Amino acid sequence: MIQGIFYARFFPQEGPKIVAQSPPGCITATGDTTTTRAPLIDFDVLHEYIIPRQAFCNRYVTINSPDGKYSILGYPIVIPHAKYMRNEFIFNFGLLVEADIDQVPYERVVRRLATTFSEMEKQTEYLSQSEGRPDDGVERLTGRRPIESLLEIVKEDLNNYGECMIPVDEANTINMKLFPHHPSPPVVKGWHVPVSKTKFADIVDPTWDLTLQKVINHIDGVSDVRRIAHAASVSLDLAKTALRHLLYYDTILLLDMFFFGACYAPRPGIHDFVRNVDGMVDECAGYVSHTGLRPSNYHLIRLMTSMVPGRTVLEWMWAHREAGFDVLRYIDVRRFIQFGLIKGCLYRVHKYVVSKQYLAALASGQSRPMPGGDPLQRYTDGCHHFDQIITEQNLTDGEIMKRLKTLPVPKGDLALIYR
Repeated sequence: MIQGIFYARFFPQEGPKIVAQSPPGCITATGDTTTTRAPLIDFDVLHEYIIPRQAFCNRYVTINSPDGKYSILGYPIVIPHAKYMRNEFIFNFGLLVEADIDQVPYERVVRRLATTFSEMEKQTEYLSQSEGRPDDGVERLTGRRPIESLLEIVKEDLNNYGECMIPVDEANTINMKLFPHHPSPPVVKGWHVPVSKTKFADIVDPTWDLTLQKVINHIDGVSDVRRIAHAASVSLDLAKTALRHLLYYDTILLLDMFFFGACYAPRPGIHDFVRNVDGMVDECAGYVSHTGLRPSNYHLIRLMTSMVPGRTVLEWMWAHREAGFDVLRYIDVRRFIQFGLIKGCLYRVHKYVVSKQYLAALASGQSRPMPGGDPLQRYTDGCHHFDQIITEQNLTDGEIMKRLKTLPVPKGDLALIYR
């Protein structure tokens, strides 16, 4: 949210000065007794950055307040011309926002303010002719809006509606929109399992890309990307591209494949689960119960906290069964693990295989598997987990273990690592 918006100018005799601001007093005190708020920043400390040296003009700049609470986003402009005192006109339209918010969407707004008012100054001297004469009727005679009212409308409209379209005069309009910033999505792998975060049936449009529509139809929270591509009759690369598009708009998340032979371990988020923060345990019960028998919160917490790196899901289930709690009778185990992953309570412990002989060969400059060796050899550098081998070689975990035992390596050369 925009905390303040201002117009500042460099005056040859007075130096940098705030000409207009909204709300009043957010940058500098106004002297108006009706405005009791204290400025959010110390303009005297920051003015040399708000109106900087010419080397920093005509470019986007950000300034943090000394206390770290606020950031000033600006685009100082210098217009050289002989008609101005000292042959130049320097000004800056800036936004004041909290320092910890995503500032990327506001950069375009700041740039638009700078370019719009720069062109208006060059064409009609809108800024230089409006200053210092608030009562001489210039705005009324020319149809111009006062800068103070413009800034207030811009701030209110962007905060409330995320966009604004404001006529400035007969020839100019300020038209801006805040676009959410989406970080570059992670790379999609064939062993990832996409889980939808929205109901695609409510948003899919017939005009959407055909590949995207096919892929969406097979996102069920169980199938990995490789299976989705096969079921949708599209290439694996196209399926990855479509899913990355969905990731960009935060409509899906990616999990690892689920196996009863996989291991999971607790993450710090499990503390919130134990304390049932925001009813997390109750939410879990509704998500994982499948027989109408709701497990108690005690049992759900006990199940979640008993995940340890060296124990597979199958071993975990048998341990609880021997203790008198039949897990399968009460919950959907896959959904239980999935819930823990999504909420940050658990993480997948992956299995890797390392060959000392193969690592030595790589270190000596041999970057390919040894001639006549098994294709699995290239996965034995400790950088490829079993999920990758399963999807790329179309093998089961058991088949991989059997094949590894047949590799032409010395006894004891191979080691399994869990991390």
